[in-house]
Amino acid sequence: MIRRRDDELRAEAQEILQRQIDRLRQMSYSELCSQIGEPQAFEVESPSGRVFQVEVMTFWDDKRTRDLRVIVAIDDSTGMGVFDYLRDSFIMAPDGSFIDE
Repeated sequence: MIRRRDDELRAEAQEILQRQIDRLRQMSYSELCSQIGEPQAFEVESPSGRVFQVEVMTFWDDKRTRDLRVIVAIDDSTGMGVFDYLRDSFIMAPDGSFIDE
């Protein structure tokens, strides 16, 4: 029973993580540049009522080429370590294309 609950929690977190990545990938390069050095942390409530802590970090992946890296991490905000942070990231070039995809 506990395993199933943990799997459901992880699935909800993964869905929220993917929505955040999709949202950020729709932003322009200049919009993302404005977030460099200003990490964001906020809570998102899932449809089941669970609350997740989301962190977004934007920084130079390669300052010479001006490529940006955006990392999104999520946890269950319980402090009980039901699962380690889930995270995903992408790299955007100045022309708005995505690196290594």
